[in-house]
Amino acid sequence: MSLLVYLDYAGIALFAATGALAASRKQLDLIGFLFFAMVTGTGGGTVRDIVLGRVPVFWVLNPAYILVCCIVGVVVFFTAHLLESRYRLLIWLDAIGLAAYCVLGAAKGLAATGSPTIAIVTGTLTATFGGILRDLMANEPSVLLRPEIYVTAALIGAGVFTLANGLGMPLYLASACGVVAAFAVRGGALWFGWTFPTYRHKPGRHPDDVM
Repeated sequence: MSLLVYLDYAGIALFAATGALAASRKQLDLIGFLFFAMVTGTGGGTVRDIVLGRVPVFWVLNPAYILVCCIVGVVVFFTAHLLESRYRLLIWLDAIGLAAYCVLGAAKGLAATGSPTIAIVTGTLTATFGGILRDLMANEPSVLLRPEIYVTAALIGAGVFTLANGLGMPLYLASACGVVAAFAVRGGALWFGWTFPTYRHKPGRHPDDVM
């Protein structure tokens, strides 16, 4: 298998694990674990394929991706209780998955359109949408609402890969640069609490107070 295929499976497996860990925090049954694993693992790639007009989407063409999510869901169902902090593992696995998936998404966007701009957009969507869906389903605070840098890490990783590829670097080296850049930013944000300045003026009123 090519490097990009490995990144694809790795990203899906890691995001599936975060989905299953979210299910464990909600004490769901095995079917709930499988559902969370599949939606989280395939969500970003599904949006990417729809945006690129690639239908049927990737997991319909290759059901092995669904099997990977199911296997990960079952493993987490029987092992999650062994972890000291499931949420800490969840956000770090999410960081690794984001790093792998932003490069994969950028590569597929670049191959489909030849546009560096579209490559960066599809890389960012692929790397972040699954985590957003996971948090919505689990009724957890969205990763988008956490103070640490998140989407920007995927944006940087996809951008670095696209730039390195445009400079003629070998695929493995361009991919490594993108993965390292994305994980360094997201990992640094988690470890050191890196954030961007936030809006400091008067917050918006509650909708009920406006109507």
